[in-house]
Amino acid sequence: MSRLLIIEDDRDIVELVRYNLEKEGFQVTAAFDGLTGLAQIQKTPPDLLLLDLMLPKLSGLEVCKAVRREEGLNRLPILILSARGEEADRVIGLELGADDYVSKPFSPRELVARVKALLRRVQPAEGQEKPIEAGQLRIDPASYRVTREGKPLPLSTLEFRLLYYLASRPNRVFSRDQLLDAVWGTGRFVTPRSVDVYIRRLREKVEPDPEKPLHLKTVRGAGYLFETRAH
Repeated sequence: MSRLLIIEDDRDIVELVRYNLEKEGFQVTAAFDGLTGLAQIQKTPPDLLLLDLMLPKLSGLEVCKAVRREEGLNRLPILILSARGEEADRVIGLELGADDYVSKPFSPRELVARVKALLRRVQPAEGQEKPIEAGQLRIDPASYRVTREGKPLPLSTLEFRLLYYLASRPNRVFSRDQLLDAVWGTGRFVTPRSVDVYIRRLREKVEPDPEKPLHLKTVRGAGYLFETRAH
């Protein structure tokens, strides 16, 4: 049974979410402010976090940043719930490491579908995939770990999946839509522009100089590729 935590200060929404997710077999706990929710995450990490942006004591964005800073929590799937439906807010959430975004008001069926889809997407890939070594990078699909010069790099699960997909198909250009289908799946809810956000985050984490990337290259008008040429 997957354990979910919702951090939301509107108790009616909490009860609506709890009822519909527990009906689907999930175990749901709740916190009503950011500080309490963050403490619960650190004490007992859930399998997925549903996070409101506008919270008392500590905002959802600050909670998201804090979670992604901790190595033991950086792969926790985060689904943002917020009445702020503007694209800029969605991008900020993704830039801080959220994995999906639902705007209020939402239908319970849609929310359940997104939770299930997100949990599926962050499951480790099956098969005998081998580690990839490119320059100073080592990408290990068995442990979902990436190191540069032997030092671990803190990637979320979806960041890892995007990096591994590109690195395992080196020197090939993929469009945003192709990457969304491959990494997020056909049931995705993020937009093609979200790929740009994830690529930028990956460059900041894995490239020595994100402004002059060695591996994660942009091909203007076409998409992205992982380049393996020696430097």
